Amino acid sequence: QVQLVESGGGLVQPGESLRVSCAASGGAFGTYTMHWYRQTPGKERELVARITPSGTTTYTDSVKGRFTISRDNAKNTVYLQMNSLKPEDTAVYYCNARRLGLSIWGQGTQVTVSS
Repeated sequence: QVQLVESGGGLVQPGESLRVSCAASGGAFGTYTMHWYRQTPGKERELVARITPSGTTTYTDSVKGRFTISRDNAKNTVYLQMNSLKPEDTAVYYCNARRLGLSIWGQGTQVTVSS
């Protein structure tokens, strides 16, 4: 089964952009539906975006038009490009891989949007 490692988080100012990445190891990456979730203290983890093996994408309403999820199966990597960031986007962002009832999580990467 795959293992996931996120990277690319950091501190940015409102309106700026950031790209977070999730590198998978362990094989069969192209068969997994990949997700980005985010979580803030005291709140449930929220689904941000999803991309299927065929490349179909879905987004939560609050990020539509600002965030883009993509995958590079040759590099076993999924990306989340985040533009026009807002303070309310501040969270720990988690990568998730799902297939046939199997759900695998990364360790998360912190994104902070603050002036």
